[in-house]
Amino acid sequence: MAKKISSTEFQALAELRYRIRLFLREGDAAARLAGLEPQQYLMLLAIRGLAPETPPKIQIFANRLALKHHSAVELVDRLEQRGYVKRTRSREDRREVLVSLLPRGEKLLERVVQQRIGELRASGRELVHAIEPLLRDVRTRNDGGRDKAVSSGQRVRSRSEKSNLPPR
Repeated sequence: MAKKISSTEFQALAELRYRIRLFLREGDAAARLAGLEPQQYLMLLAIRGLAPETPPKIQIFANRLALKHHSAVELVDRLEQRGYVKRTRSREDRREVLVSLLPRGEKLLERVVQQRIGELRASGRELVHAIEPLLRDVRTRNDGGRDKAVSSGQRVRSRSEKSNLPPR
């Protein structure tokens, strides 16, 4: 039988989703300020953030961005027209098209990512606090009609308690 989900877990999941949406919305705004559409920024980030051993193929990027192959192709087309990326044929298989960043795209991406990392360092703690209760082995006990999350002897503070704390 599945464990009953506590009020604390519902609250933590709602808070996590809220924090993720804020982060994504701010990322979209940062991309637009730099002159990129959000999907273009995500494609540049996917290209630059790809592990060296992974071939930079459009299908890989389509998967990473949860896009259909043809949508990823169109996105790469637009980035290529703006001089941010280039396509090359694989030496091993000429049918395979590889995508790489050009210096102009790298410079633009660097500017947006610096801002995003700065924002994460400034406010990422809230994101971590939102996810922590969901990652712990949370046992619940009923205390006056309210669920309290208990893990390693510590109680997770409610949102109202957190708002009364000094900033960390």
